Parts: sequence; C-alpha cells; structure tokens
Amino acid sequence: MQTKTYPTIRAVLTSTAILLMVCVAGYAQDTRSEISIQGTGSFTKSTNGKGIYDNPTHSGGVLFGYRYQVYRCLSAEANYGYARNTQVYSGSTSARVQSDVHQATGSAVAKLPQVMKLQPFVLAGGGALVFKPTLNSGGTYAGASRQARGAFLYGAGADYPLTTHIAVRAEYRGFVYKTPSFDQASLNTNSWTHTAQPSAGIVLKF
Repeated sequence: MQTKTYPTIRAVLTSTAILLMVCVAGYAQDTRSEISIQGTGSFTKSTNGKGIYDNPTHSGGVLFGYRYQVYRCLSAEANYGYARNTQVYSGSTSARVQSDVHQATGSAVAKLPQVMKLQPFVLAGGGALVFKPTLNSGGTYAGASRQARGAFLYGAGADYPLTTHIAVRAEYRGFVYKTPSFDQASLNTNSWTHTAQPSAGIVLKF
C-alpha cells in the first residue's frame, strides 16, 4: 500500500531547503538556547493491508524539546515525547494492543518573517517512534513485543513572547512511518500511516 503523503513530503523538503539556504547567509552572533514543554494530541490515520485493518485510538501526551540557534533564522532541535494509545486490529485478525509510544526526533527549524509579535517557524527532520506494549488487561496480544519505527517529521508553529525569556508556543508536527505490527506477522498490514500531533506549551529562552 502506497501512502498519499509523499507529495507533501517532497514539497516540505523543497521549501525547507530553500529556507535553509537563505538562513545560512547570516550567522547568528548571539546564539541562544531554548527548552520547551508542551501538551500534545495524537491523531493517527487508520490503515489496512493484507486483509488486516488497524484503527488506532486518539490520545494525549507530553513533548519536551531543546532548540539551539545556529544561524540567524536556522536552529537545530531535539525532542522527546510520550503518549499511550491502542492499536485496534480487525479483519483476518482481531486484536487490541495498548502501548506506550516514545518518540525521539531531531530536526532543522527555520524561522519565517515575524508578524507583529508572532514568530512563525517551519521544521523538518526524522527520528524514531518506539511502541512498547503495556500488557494491561484488555489491550494485550500473545507475543506482541516492543517495536521501533523510523519516522519522517515535518511541522510548523509559532511563538508568542510573554517576556524576554518566556514565550508560549503552538505547534503542529506530522509523522510518516510504517504501521506497527509488534513483530507479529498476523498484525502486519505492510502499510504506511500518518500521525498528526498538535501541541501547545511554554518555552524558556536563555
């Protein structure tokens, strides 16, 4: 099954590359660091393949980030996030697998022109999503094990300053990755999926 997300990925990569070339023209003399904490939502697309349907539940979570300004409008960012959801399989196999979902990502962040006090940005990168079964009653499947999936990451957001060192952030992050199967052939749809992750929180700049 081929995902319809690839045209979007190409457009994001092209736009990001252009922004990066513009950014490197001006080196930041006063490099700055940021740490952030945000509450997130996770909304994952349903997929199917090989007679198996996977309908993940929606969930909430938390996202921690560290961003370092390298050039005038270019930063490098590392993030860790946590959420919990349930993969609900049906079709040739019926099963529910509840799992803790850990994300570890790295990305390039490019600032866009400021609008009033609002500082918008776009980002692109990658990382891993790790699905770890909780083994809780009602959400288990015999043999299901922890599984990591590589993911492409893209997104956009904006910061609004409250003081010189504190801002609020609203952000959207999108992940494209292979649907988890927990290393079980009977749960393998062999398809790609997309998770939309809107978030909002606080940023500390120093």
